[in-house]
Amino acid sequence: MPEDHVTLSVTDIEIRLLVQAVYLRYGHDFRDYAQASLKRRMFQARQRMGAPSISALQERVLHDPQEFAQLLQYLTVPVSEMFRDPGYFLALRRHVLPVLRTYASLKIWVAGCSTGEEPYSLAILLHEEGLLERTILYATDINHASLEKAKQGIFTLDAMQGFTRNYQASGGQRSFSDYYTAAYGGAVLDKRLRDAITFADHSLATDAVFSETQFVSCRNVLIYFNRNLQDRALGLFHESLTHRGFLGLGSKETLDFSAYADRFEPVSRPDRLYRRKPEAA
Repeated sequence: MPEDHVTLSVTDIEIRLLVQAVYLRYGHDFRDYAQASLKRRMFQARQRMGAPSISALQERVLHDPQEFAQLLQYLTVPVSEMFRDPGYFLALRRHVLPVLRTYASLKIWVAGCSTGEEPYSLAILLHEEGLLERTILYATDINHASLEKAKQGIFTLDAMQGFTRNYQASGGQRSFSDYYTAAYGGAVLDKRLRDAITFADHSLATDAVFSETQFVSCRNVLIYFNRNLQDRALGLFHESLTHRGFLGLGSKETLDFSAYADRFEPVSRPDRLYRRKPEAA
């Protein structure tokens, strides 16, 4: 047996084969996702989807795109909330938007937008700061079902109660109810917010940069990647950002120890806000 051979459990082998099969069949690349988190989600998917084993789940996913779509809901964790971590949005108001206001036009990228809570929060923030009309707001994700839900801009009334508290804590300037209408047993966000956002399919694992931006927000996504994929994503963000552009990460994420640690400087370290450093002469 080769010295560098690592003995894997049958389950670990099954997961590797399923991940490879998903990549070859559908082009979605989970090979560099954090293994502990991926394993946990795979177990949950197998149980909820009624498969006796990971191998049985692989067979179903390979032959039925609907089965893959269902699996994707477990692998991407489409869970978020508007104005999540209100201090982050308060820091945007104080440190980032005053600089962005100096631009004649803006492009902002929300990577890993899930069901839309983050980009809609930013749209409200930009509206209140008088910047929405001159901003192109991109929101991307690999989960088609999440993107379709995001485009609708419909949330439960129960969720809106939590969103309202977050909005108020983030420095909201109006009544949050001004931004939605109760309908269809839920809350529909204002059309001007929905029209302000371009939702698109994009994978941080396989796709390239698609636009030059002044601000990239990617929160609570990198924690699910291993170091190699984190660095790839950070490389995309660095490439996308204009001179002295801003980057926002999640509360449990950091640039420390990454390959791009020296390419950014902190704007508000507690809020995980960074700014691209000038290129060396």
